[in-house]
Parts: sequence; C-alpha cells; structure tokens
Amino acid sequence: MVGAKRIDGLLAYGIIYLIFIYAPVLLIVLFSFNNGIYVAFPLKDFTFKWYSDMVHNTGLTKAVGVSLRIAGIVAVVSTVLGVLGAKAVTRYAMPGKAMVTFLIMLPLVIPAIVFGISLLTLIAKVFGIQPGTWSIVCGHVLICVPFSMAVMISRLQGFDKNLEEASLDLGETGWRTFWRVTVPLAMPGIVASFLLCFTTSFDEYQIAAFLSGNDATLPVYIYSQLRFPNRLPGTLALGSCILAISFVIVTFAEWMRRRGTNPDKGLGI
Repeated sequence: MVGAKRIDGLLAYGIIYLIFIYAPVLLIVLFSFNNGIYVAFPLKDFTFKWYSDMVHNTGLTKAVGVSLRIAGIVAVVSTVLGVLGAKAVTRYAMPGKAMVTFLIMLPLVIPAIVFGISLLTLIAKVFGIQPGTWSIVCGHVLICVPFSMAVMISRLQGFDKNLEEASLDLGETGWRTFWRVTVPLAMPGIVASFLLCFTTSFDEYQIAAFLSGNDATLPVYIYSQLRFPNRLPGTLALGSCILAISFVIVTFAEWMRRRGTNPDKGLGI
C-alpha cells in the first residue's frame, strides 16, 4: 500500500512537472495560429498566414542561413574534438586526466554571458578583429565540445574494448583500428553528438548576441523582432517551427546515442 501511494505521488509529480515545463511552450504554438497580433484570450480566427509571412521574410531567411552555416561548422568541429577527447579519456592512462576532463566540461556550468563578454573582449580588444560568423563559431565550439564529449564517453564505454585489442593483436595499427573498429561501433554516438551540437549552436543566444556583429543568428534576430508588436505573430510561428524541429532532432539524437549500448556501462547521461 505504501509503495502504491509512493508511485501515485511520483506520477502526479511527474505530470505536474511536465505541465509546468511545456505548457508555456505549447501556448506559443497555439497563438501562432491566432488571427491577431496580440497574445491574449479569447483567440480570434484560426489562420496560417503568419507561417506564410515567415517564409517570405528576407531578414528571417538570411538569419536562418547564418544560423545553419554556423551550426553545421560547430557540429562538425565539436564532434571531431569530442570523439578524440573521449577516446583519450576512456582508452589511455595519463597524468592529470581528471583535471583535464574537468576543465573541458567546465563550460557546462559557467554562464554563457561570461563567455560572450570574455570572447568579445579577446577578439575585439586584444586581436582587433570585428565580431562576426567565425567569432560565433569559436564561442559555440567552447560550449558544444563538453556535450559532445559527454555523449562520446558514454558511447565508447558502452561497447567491448576487447574488439579494439583483438584488432591490434591481428596486426592492425592504432590508426586503422580507430577507423575500422572504433568509428563504426561509435557511429550512433557520433551522429547523436553531431545532432546535439547542431541544435545547441542553432538555438544559442547569449554568446551570439555579443559576437554576431552584422551576421545576426536566428535567435538574435528573433529577439530583435520582439520590440515590434505587429511582428510578434510571425515570431511565434517561427518559434513553433524551431520547437518542432528541435524536438525531432534531439529525440533522434538520443535514440542514436542509446542504440546498441550496454545499459550497465558508460556514464548513463
């Protein structure tokens, strides 16, 4: 009886928690179909015109292009660094490994605004470079590499290391073993890392706000549109699209990360 009450309490807590988290997000989707420029009840007529206006907005399409370009570069670079870092952490014994891992993961707990201000000072004042696309790429790589490493450490610890040792015993070099054994086995984690880093970079605002210059990313563009009430519905429509795409990408990334892993091994993150 006590166990049943505890399960019912946890279930109720879970439902309340999900409502608290996702109700405001679902309201964005709801108001994106409202035929009115104000976010208020009661709703007016149902319409798709805000989605049509969104597609024909040249400023919006430019910002989407900038964000896609940056997110693609960041995802590739971060995943490569994450794979190499995770292999070093999980396969080799080296002095100071715990401290190195801690320093790599540190951006997960440092506020992004601190990175934004620091990088802006470094790029603009020390190197005299104007903020732009590549400065955003550098900033996003800093915060995406820890995510990539977390995924890849879990993946590399999730399959039998004896397979790599067998390859080495059969005469393969360390490099060929990495490409012919490690990479195929880790491919679900690599895909998951790429998608997670892509989504993180695409959605990031604070660092991009400091480092964007004239190349405004999509989150920066969306925030700038909130000052104009007549542009709010289009922004809500865009937010709904981003929400749906991000949900699909993150769900697929998590499915790829878990594919073929041993639940008794790895970090379980």
